[in-house]
Amino acid sequence: MSQPLLEFRDVSVHYRARAADTTAEEIHAVRGVSLSLAAGEKLGLAGESGCGKSTLAMSVLRLLPKSARLEGEILLDGEDISTMSWGRLRAVRWAAGSVVFQGAMNALNPVHRIGDQIAEPIRLHGSLGSSPSTSAVDRRVAELLEQVELPVERARAYPHELSGGQKQRVMIAMALACEPKLIIADEPTTALDVVVQAQVLDLMTRLVEERGIGLVMISHDLAVLASTCERLAVMYQGELVEQGESAAVIARPEHAHTKALAAAFPTVGDPVYRYAPATSSPLGLPEAPSTSDDEPAEPLLRTEDLRVTFGGTHAVAGVDLSVAPGEIVALVGQSGSGKTTLARAVLGLQRPTSGSVYFEGERVPRSASGLKAYRRQVQLVLQDPTSALNPRHSVYEAVAEGLRIHKVPGDEREHVAAALEAAELRPADRYMSVLPHELSGGQRQRVVIAGALALEPRLLVADEPVASLDASVRGEILALLLRLRARLGLAALVITHDLGLAWNIADRVAVMFRGELVEVGAVDSVLRSPSHSYTQSLLDALPSASVLGR
Repeated sequence: MSQPLLEFRDVSVHYRARAADTTAEEIHAVRGVSLSLAAGEKLGLAGESGCGKSTLAMSVLRLLPKSARLEGEILLDGEDISTMSWGRLRAVRWAAGSVVFQGAMNALNPVHRIGDQIAEPIRLHGSLGSSPSTSAVDRRVAELLEQVELPVERARAYPHELSGGQKQRVMIAMALACEPKLIIADEPTTALDVVVQAQVLDLMTRLVEERGIGLVMISHDLAVLASTCERLAVMYQGELVEQGESAAVIARPEHAHTKALAAAFPTVGDPVYRYAPATSSPLGLPEAPSTSDDEPAEPLLRTEDLRVTFGGTHAVAGVDLSVAPGEIVALVGQSGSGKTTLARAVLGLQRPTSGSVYFEGERVPRSASGLKAYRRQVQLVLQDPTSALNPRHSVYEAVAEGLRIHKVPGDEREHVAAALEAAELRPADRYMSVLPHELSGGQRQRVVIAGALALEPRLLVADEPVASLDASVRGEILALLLRLRARLGLAALVITHDLGLAWNIADRVAVMFRGELVEVGAVDSVLRSPSHSYTQSLLDALPSASVLGR
């Protein structure tokens, strides 16, 4: 049997307490993990934030902070990295093993051109010799760009001039620059839309197969890992709780945490997953308030031939969209399709070039006072709760802000408590004095939702409300939206590139492509029998059901 390319032998990682805090105990981030990877093999490392998967992966090249203490052995091509000198370790990084980091925008230097950043590891690690000529480096950069399917002329571009998918391809090109034997990809498709995600995963799969590279891919999305990797390893609270062939792990998960991860990302078209975030929760899905009138409800929100043009670009091109009282509509499409611009126009944050927005049959006013009254009825829930909350303001202050702006009468504390209870932050008193950094990602998103609920709106406009959240937390927030609709009759326009989210909670789906709505209808009909080729392309980009063993 050949020697593994990468081997973890009873590896544990502990984080020491800060010097100032003598009472705190060590944090046991990774506990006794044994795992191996062969050359040319693709291994998926799954788990939620805090489970230890990134700590384990970063330990391979000793990229952990100084407060980390490593136990056990990590063998890279037979050599223990913990015994390497700094000189040897420097030679191993990039040349033997490299990393594709999660946030391509943050990992790339915004003031340096793409070509220069790809060239840097080539020059530092002498993969073309000790003093390669400029022309030799340029040829190698061009070759790498072609390998990741980017035009050679993009070498002169800056990061901000590239799309999210293009930036991720640049990160892959940098990882390949010194021809390593091992690549570690840490959440390489997070925040990418479904089509770009599929392109990046296909690219990485092809490169690994052509070059015989070992790949460790880290994600909380089992569907993404199973569609790419032959084997899966699942971590929970620092321990390796399950591993095996991808199809077997997905189809027959044994550990409770693996089952939760497998259930968090639905199979589009499977009736089991309709409203599953709420129906599978102990809180359940309450019955919606009964209505005595059988006549179709007038739209709560309606756009009429809405257009938004930037220069010569038609970001929104003649959109007619409606949301009925108590209805959840998913607005889906790739990045750049115009869906966020449409949402901004609906909220009065972007003045339309032409067309109109109507709320409860009345045209939305454009005056400052009229918009203020309208926005009390239509509240925005942002994608990133960390950015949406002031880090210096307590939960109470965050929720009370809207009440003060709109001068809502009554007892402020009672309003805040009611909003927190409605957002299922219970008991409310426990959270009022807490600061955002003391909350989990899901709790922060609930605070943002509570701030919207405090004004008792009729409609929520939620822009990618679960894109930055872990798998189980994603389900909790979607279940909350379903229960708010059932209890309060609250309508929602949910902007997303996630077709699984639409299948989970939406009544209708509107598909946006190049500023136009190309398909609108009931979720069941649109996602099971799409009439437009673009909708079909979005569905085709989802991980294959056959790969997942369903």
